[in-house]
Amino acid sequence: MPVKLSEVARHAGVSLATASRVLNGSARTPAAGISERVQAAALELGYVANAQAQALARSTTGLFGLVVHDIADPYFSAIAHGVQKVALGARRQVLLASTDMGEDAELTAVNAFISYRTDAIVLAASRLETEDPRLSRALAQYITNGGRVVTLGETSIPGAKSVHVDNFTGARQLVHALAQRGIGRFAILAGPAERNTARSRVEGFIAALQDLGSSPATLIHGSFGSQGGYEATLACLDSLGIEAGAGAEPLCLLAANDVMALGAMTALRSRGLRIPEDVQVAGFDDIPTLRDHAPGLTTYRLPLERIGQLAAELALNPDGGAGAEVTGEVILRESAGAPPRP
Repeated sequence: MPVKLSEVARHAGVSLATASRVLNGSARTPAAGISERVQAAALELGYVANAQAQALARSTTGLFGLVVHDIADPYFSAIAHGVQKVALGARRQVLLASTDMGEDAELTAVNAFISYRTDAIVLAASRLETEDPRLSRALAQYITNGGRVVTLGETSIPGAKSVHVDNFTGARQLVHALAQRGIGRFAILAGPAERNTARSRVEGFIAALQDLGSSPATLIHGSFGSQGGYEATLACLDSLGIEAGAGAEPLCLLAANDVMALGAMTALRSRGLRIPEDVQVAGFDDIPTLRDHAPGLTTYRLPLERIGQLAAELALNPDGGAGAEVTGEVILRESAGAPPRP
């Protein structure tokens, strides 16, 4: 049988109310000597505090809700690590949900987090151009009731804070850096058109090509995963008639994220095309697992863990402003003909 709080109080020689204030986190803390006696009694008896009682005493549950698209994606796992680092430092626990589990998965996760009375919710999945009105209503009410919401990227959710990642500028800088290396022919693996992150990156790619007086050889949408990159690449090759040994002008594939880029590299190998001699590849994010792949992937590096930390810091601090801004840097590696770089 679990040890009851009344048993701890009796063992420590204090009232039930005093034991509750010590062990359930009330702001009204007894004198140090009494607190130590209660803590010692709880340890000796093996008492485990009741989370619901603690929440009532503190007017907070100490829980964070974090929604990602796919926790197996290194992009999201790096962000989640940053969120957890800050949360644990503030003595909070993180509840995690993925949106790749089916239709309405994000709404279902958010409603569950609200029912668990989480102190804050961080939405790390790329935002849609038009938010689900059901999600917006639920989170607007949650914010009105004292909850805090932080998104990665701008959102129309009323009262939400955001971490702004300048995807447009990063994509533009990446193309200019590749052009300076003499690359002049580009195609775009665009990712899902309805996602703000993919759309901003594609707009940056196109703006840079316009700066250079060029246009993409082709633009193909696909899912944000490795399979999406693989299928989009095969479609691109077929559209442009690119085959191994054909001797065509080299093409550089601009993928909307690194995972798509890795899928693109697999597709190129399946067609007997060499990287970078026949086709170059560039991604976006610089996910941690890139060091395990060869040739090294040219990309635009974002501080992924720091993005998670910023989101958690905004969620923790109700008076910390409306948002934060993040930029990155171009990383040139062998996939675009550059020497290896860490």
